[in-house]
Amino acid sequence: MTIDIDPVIVHAGPLMVGWYGLVVAIALVVGSWLALREARRKGLPSDRVEAIAFWVILGGIVGARALHVIDRWDDYAQDPLRVFAIWNGGLAILGAVLGGTLAGVGGALRNGLPVRRLSDAVAPGAILGQAIGRFACLFTGDAVGRPTDGFGITYLNPGAMAPELGVAYEPVFLYEMLWDLGVFALLWTLRGRLRRDGQLFALYLGLYAFGKFALTFLRTETVWVAGLQEAQLLAVLAGVLAIGWSFWPTKVATPSPA
Repeated sequence: MTIDIDPVIVHAGPLMVGWYGLVVAIALVVGSWLALREARRKGLPSDRVEAIAFWVILGGIVGARALHVIDRWDDYAQDPLRVFAIWNGGLAILGAVLGGTLAGVGGALRNGLPVRRLSDAVAPGAILGQAIGRFACLFTGDAVGRPTDGFGITYLNPGAMAPELGVAYEPVFLYEMLWDLGVFALLWTLRGRLRRDGQLFALYLGLYAFGKFALTFLRTETVWVAGLQEAQLLAVLAGVLAIGWSFWPTKVATPSPA
């Protein structure tokens, strides 16, 4: 498969609108809408949930960009202003998960919302938003894997982020998108059946972390420790948090209507 699409849709002076930013915006809208819908279904007050939604999104974006820049600092050191050009691509999804989670927990505590029940409401929308967001990489050439002689995607446009133009790479972003959609289907099926608040979010975080850890072996980012890349180390951390979140003592919840 060959992609020869300019990642930028419109230039407006120093600003630009890119396919990456457009798809991520759609992902945020869809994920937020579904999270608010689930929060209402669980009996959480919409006004207070909406009050923290902005901070969850902001925390997710900051965390995602920060981890991407840290992992590829050599690419940004010579032109630090590129750090802010997120419309060109470059968001580490695990950073979004961790940053959004921290912002959500803080916002829930400040607004008197039950953290674990709110986390369950957010889980399906979060993973669906991640799946949609991963599709943005199709236009930018971000999050590809190793060169391949089999099924792969070749980028030709000079604006693409692929390591080298004209070379076919494994579409790891596509594999991750499919994994995320599978996790979403499972969460959607179980969302009214699990008995304890927080278990749905723990399942979301654990399954996403497992998929991220496994699929990152197909990528060639910087190795940090013990042959593992940054995303894999963070996936291990997310998995540990998921286990802790699942087994943390809490009251049994009344099953939610489907």
